[in-house]
Amino acid sequence: MSHGISGLDPTQGVIMEVITVANNKGGVGKTMQCYQLICHLASKGNKILVVDLDSQANLSSTLGAQIKRTLIPEWLIGDVDLEDVVISAEGEADFYENISVIPSSRHLANLAKLLILSEAEVRKNAGRKERLLRHRLSEVGSEFDFVVIDTPPMLGDELIMALVASNRVLIPTQAQDYSIDGLEELMDTFEIIKETENHELIFSIIPSMVNLRRKIERQRMDELAQSFNCTPPIRNLVQMQESISLGKPIFMMGKSSKGKQDFAALWDALEL
Repeated sequence: MSHGISGLDPTQGVIMEVITVANNKGGVGKTMQCYQLICHLASKGNKILVVDLDSQANLSSTLGAQIKRTLIPEWLIGDVDLEDVVISAEGEADFYENISVIPSSRHLANLAKLLILSEAEVRKNAGRKERLLRHRLSEVGSEFDFVVIDTPPMLGDELIMALVASNRVLIPTQAQDYSIDGLEELMDTFEIIKETENHELIFSIIPSMVNLRRKIERQRMDELAQSFNCTPPIRNLVQMQESISLGKPIFMMGKSSKGKQDFAALWDALEL
């Protein structure tokens, strides 16, 4: 299965579908949902390239791809090749063989500094730093069906590059006032990227960590649905954290698992 990437310069070739999971607010279940998406796609036989752009490296750790020092900054500016930064995911299930990871580490926090120091190389390779990730992914070829990108909980270079490189963005959002307010800045950035760099970029809001028994959260979900393209919600369940700590995706839980039901409805809605 091969997909064209929206917003990609046709002179740079055609690559697989690129999905970014993003929110500029932490604690919304972003990395957990990223992990579920990766495992879901891989279990269907797709080859997945994971790019962890969060210096906390939680996704890398969950996929068994822990390293001391990431080479993502060096890869982005062209000092090292893809094979120098990609490692295999580790897990007990067979589908982990379909997952390759470009892992993160605390070193990634120095990315902004390195981009400034490497301004000449950036201009030569991609024109602008915002296009660096798209430029590098365009060189990957047809080895992978999907790229899935995890991003840090802030509006910085990593998130901007991911938006420029992607054709779909998934935004986990809690159905609470502060989380909804924080969407405004992210959506402003999204619209700028769509207008200037990536015209066909699409997004979906995923109501996340939702307590459906709380009337106020149901009201906030209704408000979100009036303003945005929202998916079915993901409930705030203990199973979600267990999934991460055990390295066992939610679809491997029992048939009666509420979390398994929530994610099945989410993937159906997203046609993934």
